[in-house]
Amino acid sequence: MDSIRILIADDQAITRSGLQTLLAAQENMQVIGEARNGQEVVALAESLQPDVVLMDMRMPGINGIEATRRIHRSSPHISILVLTVFEDDTVVFPAIRAGARGYLLKDTDQDELVRAIQTVANGGAIFSPGIAQKVLGYLNEPPPSVSRELFDELSAREREILELIARGKTNAEIATSLNLSSKTISNYISNVLIKLHATDRAKLMLMALEAGLGQADKT
Repeated sequence: MDSIRILIADDQAITRSGLQTLLAAQENMQVIGEARNGQEVVALAESLQPDVVLMDMRMPGINGIEATRRIHRSSPHISILVLTVFEDDTVVFPAIRAGARGYLLKDTDQDELVRAIQTVANGGAIFSPGIAQKVLGYLNEPPPSVSRELFDELSAREREILELIARGKTNAEIATSLNLSSKTISNYISNVLIKLHATDRAKLMLMALEAGLGQADKT
């Protein structure tokens, strides 16, 4: 059986080292590269063509969601397994929509991680129990809807911020991207919540995804 070729993406050196040690002990797994940020993992995935990418979500520059989207679009045969500490809806669903085949938390048992890598390498999908419940709940509930007229009420800046929310950006990342203060971004988001009749940021993000936002590959 051929070894599963793995690319690790995480901005923490100690995490990369721990994963390298764990996976080196597996007979059928080979770590072929490590990336410290989103730009590096996109470039290395293109050049190395791994079977699996272990993707952190919060990294400098391009975040894990955007990196996942770019890799999935250019090399859809590469399986991306998210390994992160974040389990809220505003990170989980954009990552899945971006093309991740699995989503595990960093406190996952080592044996479970190894099984997850094998699963996604073979074309399957796998999620931590808590994440799986979120996904099932999302699939079993009717998607949040909003009339086109309400979207039309958004200003150009509000639409821009909503697009970035759908792409999984945090308030801080949006502020940096648009060269605005975090407080200004929070004010804009409050206005969007009111205009779209959304109760919280997670619902707002789901509305944006259902409306087709957050899908364009803006390089």
